[in-house]
Amino acid sequence: MSQPPVTHNPWLALRRFTQARIALGRAGVSLPTAPQLAFQLAHAKARDAVHLALDVPSLQAALATLGHETMVLHSAAADRDAYLKRPDLGRCLDAPSRQALMASSPLASRRQHDLAFVVADGLSALAVGTHAAPVIQMALELLPTVEIEQPSWSIAPLVIVEQGRVAVADEIGELLGARLVVILIGERPGLSSPDSMGLYLTWMPRPGRTDAERNCISNVRPAGLAYETAARKLVHLLSEARRLSVSGVALKDESRHMELGRET
Repeated sequence: MSQPPVTHNPWLALRRFTQARIALGRAGVSLPTAPQLAFQLAHAKARDAVHLALDVPSLQAALATLGHETMVLHSAAADRDAYLKRPDLGRCLDAPSRQALMASSPLASRRQHDLAFVVADGLSALAVGTHAAPVIQMALELLPTVEIEQPSWSIAPLVIVEQGRVAVADEIGELLGARLVVILIGERPGLSSPDSMGLYLTWMPRPGRTDAERNCISNVRPAGLAYETAARKLVHLLSEARRLSVSGVALKDESRHMELGRET
């Protein structure tokens, strides 16, 4: 009897528990054709996600349904090539965007808003184009329920930033006069996650804030962290950040412990 062309890996049953590329088997000393083609397809999707342009009109239309004013801004990275080669340019606004924010928020120094949402393409426009609006909608619906004594949250205009990186939210939050800023941004695509979105929140945003002063909720997508779970974690962190006047390493995510406590 002739040998089959593919020798299966004994770990094959474990593949149902993970999206990682394990137990692919072998054909001689090489990968079988099907896993090799699947890898090439995943790699192409990841590359496409990095270079895909953000569909700003569609995203703006989706955010407009949430009942808040929207603004479209641009980082100092003029195009995608500059964005990828000069990360520093993606962390700040270009001059016209900065002037537009200053004109729209003349009282920004008084921090008149409790919260600002920023949506940036990051390294996956696909991610924010798909996931940002529903997550913001869920968060806005949950915010009034977390604090009975102080149910009111003043929300700044929703901002879309083209060619933006995480730190651009610090400048935007300060210019909008927001005590808290949340940026929803496309994360670096993986070979199984070209549409992963990250959420970063910062208390009292201003240029110069470090990553240690932010909290991150990562891998938000249907195949990762579900929208509702991400929104609940975000709202819990926002509530605690406002109560304690901190973010980053000084602010711990205890939402899971609270959920376990309610279950018992």
